[in-house]
Amino acid sequence: MAVKKPDATFDPGKRIIDLLTEKKQTIVTAESCTGGMVASALTDIPGASAALYGGYVTYANTAKSRMIHVQARLIRDYGAVSNQVARAMADGARNTARADYAVSVTGIAGPDGGSEKKPVGLVYVAVSSELATVVIEHRFGDLGRDGIRKASVQAALDLVLQVLTSDKD
Repeated sequence: MAVKKPDATFDPGKRIIDLLTEKKQTIVTAESCTGGMVASALTDIPGASAALYGGYVTYANTAKSRMIHVQARLIRDYGAVSNQVARAMADGARNTARADYAVSVTGIAGPDGGSEKKPVGLVYVAVSSELATVVIEHRFGDLGRDGIRKASVQAALDLVLQVLTSDKD
């Protein structure tokens, strides 16, 4: 059995925009450590305005609470970089924007800010839909700030694509 070579021209952002446009659905982003890079990757695609509602850059904890209604209690109890906050960011963005889907990213890009429990390179990505909210923890290691942010964007796009291709109409 031949092993299929990965398609170097495959663009998850384009596939996401194409799928959402076909379904007449929208997505919104809620980003912390990526600072808008996920939204940027989607807006790189011609015709993205048919599917991308917009994005929230909620770098400060107060922005998470004020802009997308993440409960301050969650941030206080679990930390901004946590499964619970990633989930709340995605759900809050989807509900605030009234979009069909939302993707959120929160993590520690470094070079500072890490700890033994939450090291540099720890990133949570979440995708919220009407059916469910999925959260994935990534431990990229210390790839450098730029490397962690790029890996986070790729992880976010990959998770969105997984959710879009698994959701049944």
